[in-house]
Amino acid sequence: MIPRIALIAHDKKKDDMVALAREYKDFLLGCKLCATGTTGGRLIDEVGLTVERKLSGPMGGDLQIGSLLVEGEIDAVIFLRDPMTPQPHEPDINALVRSCDVHNVACATNLSTAHLVLSQLQAGAAN
Repeated sequence: MIPRIALIAHDKKKDDMVALAREYKDFLLGCKLCATGTTGGRLIDEVGLTVERKLSGPMGGDLQIGSLLVEGEIDAVIFLRDPMTPQPHEPDINALVRSCDVHNVACATNLSTAHLVLSQLQAGAAN
């Protein structure tokens, strides 16, 4: 089974997402990826990944990814959040994270958990 991963990063975390994607590039090239708008664009341009881009988070991208998750189309979410900056679309963010909990989908919200989730998915794909 090809892992289906959603990649989302707040503005101050986008550089971290690009660095994370570079680190796991060989694995991510074999995954089905979707991302919110700007994050997806950077992953395409700077890392060379194939990514299905959704709208930016504040324009509904988080909700679009949440919809895929609810439909069983997402296996894991990597959502590098910036907890120190207020987000105008906080209700959408909370809904996405809640949907991960409701549908038992792994959701990494910082670099430490992102490494754990991606390492585990990578190990599973190798077996």
